[in-house]
Amino acid sequence: MGAIKKSAAEKAFDVSLYILLALIMLLTLYPFWNQLALSISDDRSAYSTGVLLFPRNISLKSYGLIFQYKLLWVGYGNTILRTVIGVLLSLIFTSLTAYPLSKKDLPWNHGFTSLILFTMLFSGGMIPSYFLIKNLGLYDTFWALVLPGLIGGFNVFVIRNFFREIPDSLEESAKIDGAGHMLIFLKIIIPLSKPVLATVALWVAVYHWNAWFDSLIYISDVKKQVLQVVLRKIIVENNVDDINIMLSQIGQTNRFSGRQLQATIIMFSLIPMLMVYPFIQKHFTKGIMIGAVKG
Repeated sequence: MGAIKKSAAEKAFDVSLYILLALIMLLTLYPFWNQLALSISDDRSAYSTGVLLFPRNISLKSYGLIFQYKLLWVGYGNTILRTVIGVLLSLIFTSLTAYPLSKKDLPWNHGFTSLILFTMLFSGGMIPSYFLIKNLGLYDTFWALVLPGLIGGFNVFVIRNFFREIPDSLEESAKIDGAGHMLIFLKIIIPLSKPVLATVALWVAVYHWNAWFDSLIYISDVKKQVLQVVLRKIIVENNVDDINIMLSQIGQTNRFSGRQLQATIIMFSLIPMLMVYPFIQKHFTKGIMIGAVKG
């Protein structure tokens, strides 16, 4: 069967669509590319006028500098610990919540579902949440960053819908062989649910990696702050004192610019997500499509 020939209007539409997508891609990638070029340019080029499309006078000294900034590494370690533990606990408790809800014969199924849906529409607010964390003894502890967002309503529904797509015959055959619900969950359901679990893991990991506001209000100890709070002090608040302290520690006050260091720290903070995403991408499309089609 021969290929279908497209009309001139259809070809023009395809070309226009490709051009539009290319422009969107360039607009999306340019901030990342600009920060990369800025981070590996020298101090003089960092403050030059005009659009910086390519690195000028390439220098990696700023990357060597941030390795000596202890506060950055403290935040880095806290963020990695928060992300790893947060993802693991979130997957465990979210999947344990979604599995019984995937059973249509579960008593009060609609009631439990409505309660979870309610949490997606309404929240207690910042002040009640703050007092709750403080009264529970979680203030200024690691668990204040993990426990409040342990189970997300949207993630529960995505995993629940994926579980419903698994044929009931698999569970019925396992029950005939004497398997209980927990054994079925661990040996059958979880291995078959790797796509949706990988997808939710990516969402939770990105949430924990980028989160800063909860650490800002719940954590007072500088040694327990996450990376994003450190970045906020340097980039958003433009805290020149922190930058000067970082530079003075190695006696290089006049050789680096704050703008160059900001770009370097931004790039350095993106490395983990850029390394993890390619390994999860193959599961991402399948997990989100199967888990979110049916309600």
